[in-house]
Amino acid sequence: MSTLPELAPATDRAPLVQPESAAFDTVKVLWVKHWNEHLFSLAVERPASMRFRSGEFVMLGLHDGNKPLVRAYSVASPSWADELEFLSIKVAEGPLTSRLQQVEAGDELYLGRKPTGTLVADALLGGKRLFLLSTGTGLAPFLSVARDPDIYSRFDTVVVAHSVRRVSDLAYHDEQVARWSEDPLVSEEAGAQFFYVPTVTREPFHTSGRIGALLENGQLFPDGLGGEKRLDPESDRVMLCGSTAMIRETAELLDGLGFTEGSNADPGTYVIERAFVG
Repeated sequence: MSTLPELAPATDRAPLVQPESAAFDTVKVLWVKHWNEHLFSLAVERPASMRFRSGEFVMLGLHDGNKPLVRAYSVASPSWADELEFLSIKVAEGPLTSRLQQVEAGDELYLGRKPTGTLVADALLGGKRLFLLSTGTGLAPFLSVARDPDIYSRFDTVVVAHSVRRVSDLAYHDEQVARWSEDPLVSEEAGAQFFYVPTVTREPFHTSGRIGALLENGQLFPDGLGGEKRLDPESDRVMLCGSTAMIRETAELLDGLGFTEGSNADPGTYVIERAFVG
C-alpha cells in the first residue's frame, strides 16, 4: 500500500481508497462509544476468515452514495478477540470520519481482508522491557498488543505511555488503570507486568509533558518497573505510534542511544508504522 502522509486513524487528510469487492468484506457494526466530542470507538463483527497479528492495521470505511470511502485503521482489539475494535477521531469536514462517527449498531461497513503492519512482536528482537509510546489515537495498536498473552511471555514488563492534550482524550483510561482486570486471557499477567503512564499536555493532570519530556525526567519509568530510569538498547524494546512529530523526535533519540529500527523481515530494537508516517 502507498505511504500515507499522516497517522491514518487520526486524520482525514490521508488518501481515501476505493475498495474492490474482492479485497473487502461487508461487516455489521456491533457497538459505538463516544469518548468526547472529538473521539470515538466502534467495533464490528469479525469475519471467520480474518486473521491478524496484534498491532496490525486494516482498511475500514463505508459507502457514501456512489463513492466508497476507506482508509487504514489500527485494530484495537487483540488477535484472539471475537470482534474488531477501532479508535478514531471526529473530523467535522472529513470525507470519512464526518460520516463514520454517525454509524450505529447494525449499520454495515467495509473491512479489508489483508491486515498488515510493523507494530508487531515479530518485528522486534527479544528483550526484558517493552515500551509502547503513543499520542492521540496512536494508542489503538497498543491496546491490541497489551492484551496479547504472547507479549507477556516475551517480555518481563510492558509499559503503555499515552500522551494527549485533554483529560477527556484519555480513551480507555479506566481499563488500563485497572490493568485489564476483566480480560479473560491476560488479567493475571497484566496485573503484575503491565504499567500505564497517561500524560496530559494542556490541562491539569498528575502527569504532564510530552513523551520526550517523560523520557528525560524519568516519569516514563514508574515505580515497580525495575531496571534503570533510562532506555537501554540491550534489554529494552520500543514501539512508536502517534503524531509524526513525536515519532520523528523519539526515533532520532532512539537512534542516538544505539537502538535500531526493525521490520518484519529484519527485527530490531524499536519499530514504527511507516504506513502512517510521511
